[in-house]
Amino acid sequence: MPPKSKLGQNFLRDEGAIARIVAAAGAIGDRTVIEIGPGPGAITKPLAAQAGKLRAIEFDHQLALRLRVHFGDRVEIVEQDVLQFDFTAAAAQAGQKLVVVGNLPYYITSPILLKLAEHHAALDRAVLMVQREVADRVTAEPGAHDYGILSVTTQMYGPVQRLFTLPPEAFEPPPEVHSTVFRWQFSPRFEQLGVDERSFIDLVKMAFAQKRKTLSNNLRAAKIDAARATAALEKAGIDSHARAETLTLEAFAALWHAINSNQ
Repeated sequence: MPPKSKLGQNFLRDEGAIARIVAAAGAIGDRTVIEIGPGPGAITKPLAAQAGKLRAIEFDHQLALRLRVHFGDRVEIVEQDVLQFDFTAAAAQAGQKLVVVGNLPYYITSPILLKLAEHHAALDRAVLMVQREVADRVTAEPGAHDYGILSVTTQMYGPVQRLFTLPPEAFEPPPEVHSTVFRWQFSPRFEQLGVDERSFIDLVKMAFAQKRKTLSNNLRAAKIDAARATAALEKAGIDSHARAETLTLEAFAALWHAINSNQ
C-alpha cells in the first residue's frame, strides 16, 4: 500500500532503528502501550511481542483495516485522529500510566506534543520520532539558538533525552529531512517550582513573543507596564537586557513569582 503524502506518511524500514525505538521504551511487559501512527506495522510487530497490551492509533482507514487483519486480537487498532484520542480515559481504563511510542506525522508534530503535555498525568514516558529540527527545539538548552517556547513547554512536563538521528533513506518514501528519536519522561515541574501551570505557560509565550527583543520589551508589549516589568526582573535577579532564550526553567519560575507578587 503506497504511503499518502497528504497524511505525512513516511514509513520506517530500518530494522536496526525499529529495534532501538522499542528498546528505548524500556520494560513494557506489564504496561499498556499506545502507538501513534503505526502505518503498516513495522514498529507495531515488536511492540506487540513485548507489551502487556498494545493500542495503535491509526487515522488512515485502509491501513487500519490492514493492521486488524494482520494482528487480529493481539493489537487493538483505534481508527481515530490522535488529536481526538483521550489518553486520560485510556490510562483510567488500563489502571496505570501509559507508555507512548510513535513516529509522528511532521505536519501535526507540535499539536501532538501539546496534546501529550495536556494529558501528562496519564503518561509515564514517550519515545517519539520527529523531524530533526523539531527535536533540536525540544531538547535545546538555555542560550542555544533553538531554545524557545517549545523547549520550555516540553521540558516543564519532564526531562527529554535525544537518542539518535536517522537519514531520509531509513524511510519509504524518503522524506526531505532527517528524523530524530527522543525520550520524554513525564515528571512535571510546576508544583516543584511553585507556579501555576496555565499562567506560567502564558508568561513563557509572552517572553518569546518576539525572540529578538529583550524580556522587558516583550513584557511591556504584553501590557505589563514598564515599572512593574523592571521591578519583576530585578526581584527575579534577571538582567533587564536579557532575552528569553537565556533563561532556565528556574529563572522563568522566579520571574513568574516576581510578576505575580507585584499584582
